[in-house]
Amino acid sequence: MRLSKSLYTRGLQCTKSLWLKKYNSKVLSKPDKSAQSVFETGDKVGTLACQLFPNGKKIPFEGTTFEEKIELTKKLMEEGVENIYEATFEYNGVLVMVDILHINVDDSVEIYEVKSSTWGPKKTIKDLKTYIDDASIQFYVLNGLGLEIKKCSITLLNNQYIFKDTIEVEKLFTSIDVLNEVKELQEDIPTRLEIFSTVLSDEKNEYKVDIGAQCKKPYLCDAYDYCWRTQQNIPEYSVFNIFNIGKKPISLYKEGIIEIKDIPDESITTENQRLAVDAWLHKAKFVDKESIENFINDMKYPIYHLDFETYTDAIPSFNNQRSYQQMCFQYSLHVEQEDGSIIHKEFLGKEGTDPREEFIKHMISDIKGNSTVLVYSESFEKTRIKELAEDFPQYFNELLNINENILDLGIPFKEKWYYDYRLKGKWSIKLVMPLLAPHMADAYKKLQLVQNGGDAMNTFPKLIEMDDNTRAEYKQALLKYCELDTLSMVEILKTLKNIGMN
Repeated sequence: MRLSKSLYTRGLQCTKSLWLKKYNSKVLSKPDKSAQSVFETGDKVGTLACQLFPNGKKIPFEGTTFEEKIELTKKLMEEGVENIYEATFEYNGVLVMVDILHINVDDSVEIYEVKSSTWGPKKTIKDLKTYIDDASIQFYVLNGLGLEIKKCSITLLNNQYIFKDTIEVEKLFTSIDVLNEVKELQEDIPTRLEIFSTVLSDEKNEYKVDIGAQCKKPYLCDAYDYCWRTQQNIPEYSVFNIFNIGKKPISLYKEGIIEIKDIPDESITTENQRLAVDAWLHKAKFVDKESIENFINDMKYPIYHLDFETYTDAIPSFNNQRSYQQMCFQYSLHVEQEDGSIIHKEFLGKEGTDPREEFIKHMISDIKGNSTVLVYSESFEKTRIKELAEDFPQYFNELLNINENILDLGIPFKEKWYYDYRLKGKWSIKLVMPLLAPHMADAYKKLQLVQNGGDAMNTFPKLIEMDDNTRAEYKQALLKYCELDTLSMVEILKTLKNIGMN
């Protein structure tokens, strides 16, 4: 039974997931747009990383069998090719493709496993555990074939690198040699492979593994819905939501306690847990009118309802940009006067350009004085504004003034001054809005092309690739989506005002 590197690491997380992938993959969740974007980013980063080892040869993926890939790799090594990309090997039923294989003059080799994640001063070897598992099975195969391995490295993006005029590949990437860590895992690999072989030996009978922490660690398993919802009938809201995944909900689950109504009183140890359980059981809503009224009375008019949209890029392309830096490209602003009148302002950056400075100029022009700047979940906007002030210090004072006037519309829901059982313990605007402003939920359903923040994030950097008509449609969709976000805030505040007054 041939195992690939991805199947091996899948088996490390869950042997049942390995069996399902091999024999019943139709029950696995399909990759969504976000996952597809991650794949595309990985390909982009991997291609650029090859420039660290230039003048190499790539083993073509399309149009060749794995046997042909293996033979071509062997042929290139015999010809003295120094760098091979996607070098392919098989040993003891395990097939691996090495992102970058560097062959030294003494015929020893170096393995470079390229990842699109970042590395920096705050990271440790422990953060590389999953990647080390990847590298360990590659070492196992190459070592089994008799190759001498001098280095086994994880190559990541350097989060300290700042783009200036042109990309400097040597500075963009950082390679961490994990040869010692990989060698320490070799003793366990044959046993693991034997277990996997046993698991896969019975094609007809699904391998049994109960749900647990492994379902989300290190990644959310694509068999999650199948195992949790279909097989175990875990409801969308259960003991796992009240306590989060961990020892307590697992312990209750193993006792047959899944429904919230069956949770023993002695298991509930915090006020938030009690509130969530009581609200759910009685289908209740709790309102602290005094706290809501005080919250509203602290606002200064005009109220600026503000929402940002950002995108990230693994490979920076604008001056003063870092890998995966949140790039502010759009905002919507509803300006609410004390008499209830409202005007709308907005900004959308030009495709193919660095949108940040124009974003700043428009925002500080649109937001005046010391009035309340209302956002939902303030940490995001405050952090982005702080970053903008650091990258464009000429606007530091104006941006700092906006930050000092920010007030979080999410506070009444986070603090449980308003709690509805349908919130299920959460307080995101996408959950609050349908309850306090249901007509806005209908407006979101009518959106075309851009329907959520993920769509917005993925759309903006692709505008430059579109023809004029398509680009115009998507730009209009971006503006409409962002406008609804701040209009939702206006409507939520309106409902809170009514609650506070009645």
